[in-house]
Amino acid sequence: MTVQEIKKRAQAMGIKPGKMKKAEMIRAIQATEGNHPCFQTADNNCDQNDCCWRNDCITA
Repeated sequence: MTVQEIKKRAQAMGIKPGKMKKAEMIRAIQATEGNHPCFQTADNNCDQNDCCWRNDCITA
């Protein structure tokens, strides 16, 4: 997902991305959805197999 797509998704959820970086925006989205804001914090050791951010998270 591109940064612009993530910004649009964040804005649709009421998040003001401003100058947030990609990872910060995704964590804000995760928190708003009621999930643990863990994007890129698991050192490639993630047990959240159904997460929609998994591919970007693990490969980044």
